[in-house]
Amino acid sequence: MKIIGITGTIGAGKGTIVDYLVNNYGFKHYSVRGYLIKEAQKQTLPLNRDTYVMLANQLRENHSPSFIIDELYKEAEKNGINAIIESIRTPGEIASLRTKKDFTLWAVDADPKIRYARISARQSETDHISFETFLANEQREMHTNDPTKQNLAECIRQADSLFVNNGDLEKLFQQIENILSK
Repeated sequence: MKIIGITGTIGAGKGTIVDYLVNNYGFKHYSVRGYLIKEAQKQTLPLNRDTYVMLANQLRENHSPSFIIDELYKEAEKNGINAIIESIRTPGEIASLRTKKDFTLWAVDADPKIRYARISARQSETDHISFETFLANEQREMHTNDPTKQNLAECIRQADSLFVNNGDLEKLFQQIENILSK
């Protein structure tokens, strides 16, 4: 069983990479957001980015910095097929997954204006925000010394492969194929 973890900035194309691997290579998708949505629904909390961040931080504080990813990995292990776990947000999550056989970490990034246009177009429950809020949300998640909180910059730095997704889908898909062929 291969495990690909995916990290990256907001709206960079993590979901597009996931869809490509699911549709073209039969990977099973495990989503941190999906896990947090279920937790928020159990607690009858609003479904928005602030709730998800708060819940993720609480779960990491109460259990371990890799708790959510460990829970998703357990699900993947039960299925025993190639899996992609989206979205890695802390170095502790990476450290836990690095202990697993056949794990690799991919990161994706793009220009902030391109990413904001993408999230505005997709219109999910977390995407109805101004450009300033978008940048502030991202900044909040980029750096920290607290192992229970998001540190995207460090996660991206630790990636085995980095995708720059400023172009069209064909360019992104070609980058994926190039990495898979190695």
